[in-house]
Amino acid sequence: MTVPIATYRLQFRNGMTFDKAITLIDHWKALGISHLYASPIFAATDGSTHGYDVTDPNAFDAALGGREGFDRLSAALKAADLGLILDIVPNHMAASLENRWWRSVVEWGEQSPYAHYYDIDWSRPLTIAELGKSFDEALDDAEIEIRLDEAAGNLALGYYESNIPLHPSSYGAVLDGAPGTLGAKIAALAASASAQEDEAFHHTMQTLITGSSQTDRGALSAFLAGLPVERVKAAHEAQAFRLVHWKTAASDLSYRRFFEVAGLAGLRVEAPDVFDAAHRLVLELVKDGTVDGLRIDHVDGLADPEGYLKTLRAAVGPDVYLVVEKIIEEDERVPASWPIAGTTGYEFIAALAHLFTDSSQAKALDDAYAAFAGDTDYPSILTAAKQLMLDRNFEGEIKRLVALAGASVGETYDAKALEQALKALITAFPVYRTYGTRDALGADDRKILDGAAEEAAGMLSGESRKALDAIVVALSGATEGDAFEFRSRFQQVTGPIMAKAMEDTAFYRYHRLLALNEVGGNPAEEAMSIAHFHAAMQRRAAEQPHAITTTSTHDTKRGEDARARLYAISEAPDVWAKAVARWHAMNAGLIQTLADGPAPDPAVEWALYQALAGAWEGTSATPDAATLEAFKERFSAYVEKMLREAKERSDWSEVDETYEGAVQAFAAGLLSPDNKAFLGDFLKTVQPFAEAGLVNGLTQTLVKMTAPGVPDVYQGSERADFSLVDPDNRRMPDYEAMTTLLGKAEGFPFDAAARSSGQAKIGLTARLIAARRAHPALFQDGDYRALDVSGQGSGSVVAYARRLGETAAIVVAPCKVLTLLETGDLEHAFDAAQLSLPEDLAGRSYRNVLQGGSVAVGQTLALRELSGTPYILLITE
Repeated sequence: MTVPIATYRLQFRNGMTFDKAITLIDHWKALGISHLYASPIFAATDGSTHGYDVTDPNAFDAALGGREGFDRLSAALKAADLGLILDIVPNHMAASLENRWWRSVVEWGEQSPYAHYYDIDWSRPLTIAELGKSFDEALDDAEIEIRLDEAAGNLALGYYESNIPLHPSSYGAVLDGAPGTLGAKIAALAASASAQEDEAFHHTMQTLITGSSQTDRGALSAFLAGLPVERVKAAHEAQAFRLVHWKTAASDLSYRRFFEVAGLAGLRVEAPDVFDAAHRLVLELVKDGTVDGLRIDHVDGLADPEGYLKTLRAAVGPDVYLVVEKIIEEDERVPASWPIAGTTGYEFIAALAHLFTDSSQAKALDDAYAAFAGDTDYPSILTAAKQLMLDRNFEGEIKRLVALAGASVGETYDAKALEQALKALITAFPVYRTYGTRDALGADDRKILDGAAEEAAGMLSGESRKALDAIVVALSGATEGDAFEFRSRFQQVTGPIMAKAMEDTAFYRYHRLLALNEVGGNPAEEAMSIAHFHAAMQRRAAEQPHAITTTSTHDTKRGEDARARLYAISEAPDVWAKAVARWHAMNAGLIQTLADGPAPDPAVEWALYQALAGAWEGTSATPDAATLEAFKERFSAYVEKMLREAKERSDWSEVDETYEGAVQAFAAGLLSPDNKAFLGDFLKTVQPFAEAGLVNGLTQTLVKMTAPGVPDVYQGSERADFSLVDPDNRRMPDYEAMTTLLGKAEGFPFDAAARSSGQAKIGLTARLIAARRAHPALFQDGDYRALDVSGQGSGSVVAYARRLGETAAIVVAPCKVLTLLETGDLEHAFDAAQLSLPEDLAGRSYRNVLQGGSVAVGQTLALRELSGTPYILLITE
């Protein structure tokens, strides 16, 4: 397998096209990256901002430049000797009429050749959750009519801008009594139509319609628009679909969706013909050498991830770089049988947090947060969020599981008992999912299931307790028929419930230290240590040495430099708590008292101050009014998402405009130029945390580039990334400014000005990638060894070595530096510290990669010998 040196993640759309990307190649070459790591580039819904709502996996998105634009980009990358890794989406496609496969399913139902492409329960009509009210109410309110869709060449149920195609078999009843001859001709044509030849049918329809006079078309359209309500209702009931209120999607959707998104329908790539159809273009690009690697989006959503990955590996060959998007929990392992390089690296972010979070003051931070926000308990918050998902947001999925369980457990149990048992089991699940297929569950998965069952048993009694045992038996053994489908659907449901409960609910309710509220992490974790980081890296070197190591993605909750800054709060919780108390008093006039409590409530207020502290890029001076206004717009979007994701006093499905308006007014008041007292105090307080964050950010960069794995530079983060959650983190970076900085970055400038401008980070990034290029085998396959540090300041140093054969690297970086910055000169803060080296690393000469020159190393290495910067990378000469 060809392993990249370093990748650069680029978000297409939002102004980024294939031709725009070509203009950035010189910048990437200057950075030294080996591969462009592209977000989805295939055809997506009109106006898509991310590309995961694919409408055609075998066509390049016209909005990005289409096939011609892609070919120009591909040729330019080849000329620059840069590889290409594509982000592909095998789990789902857009449930949109722009998707011709889905359109065929809507129109023809089970007769469609694509009906089996999606996870659809064909025991009932296909649900289309698009209406703002019930169908009958919309019909009575004249919002629904039958239309002649001239552009598509069919009859359709019209709802505002949507034209949902009718099954041709229903045309005759709809057109009965139509004036003139056009209606009769259409009915006759439809009578012989078939799903297998629907393109020819629609083409002939278009020809028939456009060949008719405007008078005839107008008369037919008027006839259709004037059909009695009962005939429109009868036509609707004759379809393979049902139009329903969008709010019923959580409880009554007839197809598997991506998470909670009704607009994304689950794809059945486990079926060989579906796999072939969905991967035709991707495989062509791999086989002709255009694409060197693939990132598999949401692999846990698939019915059989291992089977899919083995099929994909067989199709692309042994040399193609494959990584999967998967969140792994603390004690979880990526299955060794998966033929991949590893994950996309969320667990690496979680490990990094151990370097910067001060566990010795965890209780003080807990107490301060509880005193201000009220008594909070993260496990209880997560459990409540899971129960909300089970009872409301995934009600339909649970109904389906109950039905499948009833047909699979071999005994008769009351549906309520099965439901209670399933909910308890899913609530207790400690990971996203297990990976059983038709065989008996593997040992690792069985351990997970049994542990969850043991915890769930404590929540149950009587019949539901017995039902739990039966469910565990059904999920554990070899399966066929209904039992196999039950296991598959169960495994496809636990992941979305965990994700939506934790990442998109609990993370927005629990705000103690927002830096830890990150995908793959534990917001309440308190036992943080450098030793834990070393253990995680040793495990990474052994289990997935070629996985991606990332510090920012399009899905992280905040940019890597915002997170680096907020970690420092853990070092001075008393300072932060006193500041929050002052700010609360200063801004008391902005807090509104509503019937259900203050707006914002204390927990949200605490979160707003932290979010603001992380995202405020320049903290050394108060920005002008225009800058404040631009930031206010970004922050307002974050506030809206934060409140709705929390699902407490507002929600995406039930927006409380009064509450949201009050909190938005509070947030706007914080950023008002007239709020001088607060802004001055806020910036003064945040400045030391910001300075510590810049140091942390450089350490993140050094560690990411030298620890096991393939480092990824997320767009713009080579300089600094203080982004808020998406869509803020998908904005176009200022490439002109970054190119200028990179051009001026001779060596590794570390002074305060270079740190604050981003020149230190971009210079460090380029120099480290160059070191990886010079020693690819060392960083790809070298082992990982923790190094002992002693002496004053040793608790704020992380040190380790990478070694492969006779080649070795020694890495040293600062962490937890807030106090050091406040009390002295960081460049010399570690002069009293020294490393103890094992025999195979000692007694050798090393090249000082960051400062230049050579260093003779004995059994110990005094850091004062490398004065001038606390960042050290030594590689054997």
